[in-house]
Amino acid sequence: MPEQKREFAYTRKDFNHLCQLVDRHTGIQLADGKEDMLYGRLSRRIRKVGLSSFKDYIDLLEQDEAADEFGEFINAVTTNLTSFFRESHHFDYLKQTLLPAVMKANHASRRIRIWSAGSSTGEEPYSIAMTVAETMPPGWDVKILATDLDTDVLLHGERGVYDDSRVEGLDKAVVKRWFSKNSKHPGKVRVKSELQALIYFRQLNLLKDWPMKGPIDIIFCRNVIIYFDMPTKQKLMNRYADLLVSGGHLFLGHSEAMNNMSTRFSLCGKSVYSKRDS
Repeated sequence: MPEQKREFAYTRKDFNHLCQLVDRHTGIQLADGKEDMLYGRLSRRIRKVGLSSFKDYIDLLEQDEAADEFGEFINAVTTNLTSFFRESHHFDYLKQTLLPAVMKANHASRRIRIWSAGSSTGEEPYSIAMTVAETMPPGWDVKILATDLDTDVLLHGERGVYDDSRVEGLDKAVVKRWFSKNSKHPGKVRVKSELQALIYFRQLNLLKDWPMKGPIDIIFCRNVIIYFDMPTKQKLMNRYADLLVSGGHLFLGHSEAMNNMSTRFSLCGKSVYSKRDS
């Protein structure tokens, strides 16, 4: 890492040490070339806690991994890029093909469970909720679990308040149906309570124990596993398969593929997989 004049002392050893902490606690592997990104995100934390170097900050983190600052550290380094109806073909498939099939399969229980794993600031689970609400008849027991490692983005999603710019690309009828102007905050919109009632936002580390027991019908885990190494990906795919109903569906991101990760899924759409029968 070339020497640069920086506000806080920051060495290659510091970068490597932080990468190890991130990997150990999130499974995310930071590659060379991310030195400046990590500096930019963590320098704000170092300034906040009144330290003068990255080494001092690492020492603070390692003193108590259960402390509040460790949570702030994780929040700072996780990436949260999302938008409403991102990869729109997934929501077309959900509406036109998958939800009708699940309603047919679950007609006796009238129950559907969906998990947005890596929900970030909430755009994905709200997109799922809009699709469900526009497709499902009344009287069904539908719950959407939205989880993320970052507690800050979960709070954002739970509040359901977004800048106007976040909905500019949506169809005007969709905006009118599912969002309301926020009189307390000009330039912002609020998701309608009808959608919020479908979603439960919870903090979850995908590499640790999961409190939910399933069965789950549909899992969205898009643009998450790209940060994991192959053994972690394989373990995660098997845990998803264990939780899904027979024939349940898993959505991955456009740059992700099931290759070499698991034999328990079959490709059934563009980065959409169904769980094979045992």
